Amino acid sequence: MVTRRDFIKKSGLAIAAAAMSGSPLKAMMGNNGQGSGASAAADGYVCQRPKPEERHFTSKAVEEVIAGTKKKLKDPKLAWMFENCFPNTLDTTVHFREGSDGKPDTFVYTGDIHAMWLRDSGAQVWPYVQLANSDPELKRMLAGVIHRQFKSIVFDPYANAFNDGPVGGYWMSDMTDMKPELHERKWEIDSLCYPLRLAYQYWKVTGDDSIFDEEWIQAITNILRTFKEQQRKEGVGPYRFERKTNRALDTVTNNGLGNPVKPVGLIVSTFRPSDDATTFQFLVPSNFFAVSSLRKAAEILQTVNKKTALAKECTDLAKEVEAALKKYAVYKHPKYGKIYAFEVDGFGNHLLMDDANVPSLLAMPYLGDVDVKDPIYQNTRRFVWSEDNPYFFKGKAGEGIGGPHIGYNMIWPMSIMMKAFTSRSDEEIKTCVKMLMDTDAGTGFMHESFHKDNPKDFTRAWFAWQNTLFGELILKLVNEGKADLLNSIE
Repeated sequence: MVTRRDFIKKSGLAIAAAAMSGSPLKAMMGNNGQGSGASAAADGYVCQRPKPEERHFTSKAVEEVIAGTKKKLKDPKLAWMFENCFPNTLDTTVHFREGSDGKPDTFVYTGDIHAMWLRDSGAQVWPYVQLANSDPELKRMLAGVIHRQFKSIVFDPYANAFNDGPVGGYWMSDMTDMKPELHERKWEIDSLCYPLRLAYQYWKVTGDDSIFDEEWIQAITNILRTFKEQQRKEGVGPYRFERKTNRALDTVTNNGLGNPVKPVGLIVSTFRPSDDATTFQFLVPSNFFAVSSLRKAAEILQTVNKKTALAKECTDLAKEVEAALKKYAVYKHPKYGKIYAFEVDGFGNHLLMDDANVPSLLAMPYLGDVDVKDPIYQNTRRFVWSEDNPYFFKGKAGEGIGGPHIGYNMIWPMSIMMKAFTSRSDEEIKTCVKMLMDTDAGTGFMHESFHKDNPKDFTRAWFAWQNTLFGELILKLVNEGKADLLNSIE
């Protein structure tokens, strides 16, 4: 097993991989990029989904949404891309079964890497939660994801990605507390936030509080302990990470502890959502995400579990981090005014940039961490979508944010989606969707990244999070009555 950046493939290699016998990508893409088992439509677009019998999980509610949404989309390519992308997580990555404890158990691949990231899996199934009440099996599958995530957090709250059992893997030699159940052990705040976001939304939509059992109490207890350890008020805490690698951001300085931080109430995130090491370890968007996630946890603990003391512990920590963000995360930029820094260290250092991976500065309203009308956010939004952000790229094919994970000139479609999700302008949304449609390289899918001048130069032909997120965006716009806007794209 190799890390996600080792799956970076230019389009030729990516398509070649699809032809490999027995490859899951083959089932998804078919021969020569043609959908396996789907007949050609009159418009020439061939469904790229696996044959029905080869799909990992099928939901009647999801299929009805696909059919209904396609009818509302006049552009055949957009309808085709929605049909390919929205069910991609279900079609290709969901492994749903009954656990030995009788609970539903769902292991979700990230796509071409057969491991489950707490972040990716929480994001991948998120758009299906709204349909849970229309499909009992879908509801049970989602509960299975939540149970699996809680179980993983109980096992090791510092790990970002897990194996489906104690099978070991490529990163067992990492200098941290590795175990064969772990795919990777990079400490990222968001790994503990995405499960809280998913569980909370599932509960709010379905009313099902059975997921908040004793394992949940253990998981939230671990989350609180880990967050507090990584405030580093009482020493550096138990976590260290080093890796023998030629890639600088895959390992951590200072004997695995990272650059020093001043304990000001913020939480250290040794790695970013990109799985790249932080520079200044107080990662601002992830600390915002921690605040909103802790408040969701407090509401669950108070309402469902009647654990008043534990709920207060969550609320108190959220207040502390929020106060520290107001004090340390804001930078007065000479051009944009007050903006949120990407990373800080409590000593006064600020890293001014944004990375495409979510949580990001751009995506904070999407996650519900800040109000989209917040003037500091709006200033930040203008900054990150400009060439003053060192990881903003603009070229012949499009414009958007990338990051050091892939490097220069590579735009992540995820950033374009987040611009659309957080936009208050129909024209801006329209431009974003058009750009996404024009940069699929004819595959009908989203990719990890594409070259600013050439969308055929892309990484990761099979990245379920990006695919499903695109479907989520299109469905959201249709549900908000913006089908006419989408249909006006030329």
